[in-house]
Amino acid sequence: MKTRAGYETGLDKFNRIGTATNWGFHLIFILLALLCLVPVLVVLSISLTGEESIRNEGYRILPAAISGEAYQYIARQGQMITRALGVSVLVTALGTVLGVVLTTSMGYVLSRPNYKLKGLLTWIVFIPMVFNGGLVSSYYINSNMLGLKDTVWALILPLAVSSFNVIICKTFFRSTIPDALIESAEIDGAGQLRIYCSIVLPISLPVLATIGLFLCFAYWNDWFQSMLYIDNQNLYSLQALLNSLMSNVDALARNASSMGISYAELVATMPKESARMAVAIVIVVPVAIAYPFFQKYFISGLTIGAVKG
Repeated sequence: MKTRAGYETGLDKFNRIGTATNWGFHLIFILLALLCLVPVLVVLSISLTGEESIRNEGYRILPAAISGEAYQYIARQGQMITRALGVSVLVTALGTVLGVVLTTSMGYVLSRPNYKLKGLLTWIVFIPMVFNGGLVSSYYINSNMLGLKDTVWALILPLAVSSFNVIICKTFFRSTIPDALIESAEIDGAGQLRIYCSIVLPISLPVLATIGLFLCFAYWNDWFQSMLYIDNQNLYSLQALLNSLMSNVDALARNASSMGISYAELVATMPKESARMAVAIVIVVPVAIAYPFFQKYFISGLTIGAVKG
């Protein structure tokens, strides 16, 4: 055992990581990063490969014959792609804002120790994390009782609030916002809404960014709600359109009449595989560009909210 001036105590040696172990962790993380990156590179490669080359050579990381026909085809489908992209952007923007407001306000209320219904409502929020009400019941409520079918709200409201996100917010507020700060504001005559908007939210940027990023990813990548509730193709999101392309090339062919060509001509000239992958790239690029700007807040909010429950 040694003193503090540059010496180790009895248990300090167990907190140190050796050089070989450190390199081992680096290699593991590099391999994991490659496992995430390689599929994206394959999709990008296919989107830049001609249909004839795909049929002859198959899928490759490096395209055998580079071709931009898939992106040219997407550009020619400007009306349909633009409409689907607009729906995705609208749903993501509205859903993220609404979800952040509802989730953080609910988490703040449940974090207050003097709130009388805190225990009951915490259980009500926690139970759906363990037991799901089922697809039939949710479909009946959203479609028949609330009348959301074939509306944009059917893509927004079912995903707006998650029990997991509420628990993260509750834990963050309880462990980060001092009770003395809230009590001093109450003594000065501030109401709970004023405290929440003027004091709590400005110092809660990490959890706001974390929940916002969770919701943004969920809305942007969602296609299941469209499959359940949307019959009108004008309300298809970009992800729902991609799902239709993956399952049936007729999703694009239905628009042949509006483009002034026949169904047979469209199917004959459509770059099927490369077009699907090009749409996937169009979906991935906005999220990949936005994520680095939120990463700092995302990691901070997630780790703080995970300290204790």
